[in-house]
Amino acid sequence: MSIHPSAMVAAGAVVPASCTVGPFCTIGPEVVLGEECRLISHVVLDGRTRLGARNVVYPFASIGVAPQDLKYKGEPTETVLGDDNTIRESVTISRGTVGGGGVTKLGSHNLLMTCVHIGHDSIVGSHCILANAATLAGHVTIEDYVTLGAFCPVHQHCVVGAHAFIGGGTIVTQDVLPFSLTSAKRENRAFGINKIGLQRKGFSAERLQTLQKAYRYLLAAKMNTTQALEKMRELEGEDVALLAAFIERSQRGVIK
Repeated sequence: MSIHPSAMVAAGAVVPASCTVGPFCTIGPEVVLGEECRLISHVVLDGRTRLGARNVVYPFASIGVAPQDLKYKGEPTETVLGDDNTIRESVTISRGTVGGGGVTKLGSHNLLMTCVHIGHDSIVGSHCILANAATLAGHVTIEDYVTLGAFCPVHQHCVVGAHAFIGGGTIVTQDVLPFSLTSAKRENRAFGINKIGLQRKGFSAERLQTLQKAYRYLLAAKMNTTQALEKMRELEGEDVALLAAFIERSQRGVIK
C-alpha cells in the first residue's frame, strides 16, 4: 500500500493495498475505496463515500462533503462513484440529503474537469464529460454519454437526456432533449441532433436519419409538442421511442 506519511486516513476507512494515497490527503472513517484508486494529493474524501475501482482524483477535489443545503442536519447520507472516473482539480461532489433520496451518484468512465460541482442528490450516468466549472444544483439528473460545456449551470430538478451536447455558457433551466445540440449561442435553444457525437459513438446513417426526421417534427415544423409527438410515433426505432418518452415524462418542460 502506498500512503504518503502526510496523508490522514481515519480508522475504519477501507483502502485496498493497490491504491495510492498522495500527500496531504484526508480520508474519513466511513470511506470505502475500490481497487487501484489514485488520490494525487490534497484530496478530501468525507462522509459515507464509496468509490469503485481505478478512479483517479486530482488535487483539492472534495468528494462526499456535506451538502450545501440549510435543511441538512448531519444525517447519514451517501456518495457513490463507479469505476474509471477522472476527477480533476478542485471538483466538489456533495453527499445526498434525506429529502432528496439520500445519495449522490456518479457512474463510470466519466471526466469531470476542473472546478466542476455536483450538488446533493444529483445522479450522473456513465461516459459523460463535464467541462470546466460546469455546476449541477441539487437533484439534477445527467443521463449517459452527455457532454456539458464549460461554465454551464444546471437548475435544480432538471434532466439532461442521453447523448446530449450542451455548449459552453448555456444556462439550463429546463430539461435537455436526448441526442440534441443545445447552445446559448442559439438563445438557449436546441437546434438539431448531436450528429458528430452520435457518429463517433457508432450510430448508423439510418438511425441518424430517423432522429433527424423526429427533430424536424419537434423543432422545425409548425406543430405544437403534442402534434409533433403524434408524428414521431409513426417513426420506427428505439431512439425515437426514447426521445418521445423523455418528452412525455418531463416535469419542467424541454428546451426546444
